[in-house]
Amino acid sequence: MRLYYAPGTCALACWIALEWSEVEYSVEKVDPRSDKYRAINPLGMVPAIDIGLKQPKTQADAILHYIAERYPEKKLGADDDMEARFEFNEIMSFLTGDFHPAFWPYFVPQRFTISQSDDALIAVREAAYPRVTRVLDHLNTLLASTGHVYRGRRSVADAYAFVMTRWTEKFPNSWKNYEYISGFMERMSVDPSVQHVLTQSNL
Repeated sequence: MRLYYAPGTCALACWIALEWSEVEYSVEKVDPRSDKYRAINPLGMVPAIDIGLKQPKTQADAILHYIAERYPEKKLGADDDMEARFEFNEIMSFLTGDFHPAFWPYFVPQRFTISQSDDALIAVREAAYPRVTRVLDHLNTLLASTGHVYRGRRSVADAYAFVMTRWTEKFPNSWKNYEYISGFMERMSVDPSVQHVLTQSNL
């Protein structure tokens, strides 16, 4: 398997999941805007993963589910009953559909206004702050009882939440303002696999 990533992106969650799976894989740093990478993923987004099919597969959520299902012995996915899978899918949908999009106005404000003036772009970025606060509030609630995002144990949802939560470090309301998120982030930061990915991804 080969994972295509860009530093600081949610692709790092997939890299952490591969490390936790203890499988053979390789990674390739890419420029998502390059023609070379768009031949791999025409959307110009990371991550993408080559698993030996005709075309590399994309979307962090789908890749994380694939890793969890391919290596069930590592217990990185849902427990094996309908309600457990429902709960896991709900959490992953929250991370994909609510948590991640909350940051879009901040990172790509030009997509959300027809004015490209500095004042307009600043206003869009600032509009992201309450959206991010709402998803941080919910994440803090998820972590309150067990310290993990899903059912008191490590899963790919932890990797996904960790990578995106790091984006708030310079926000007016960062993860450091939350008791349970802070504990989660501190534990994740000392995980050897997480440390390896963070170190290697910035080379």
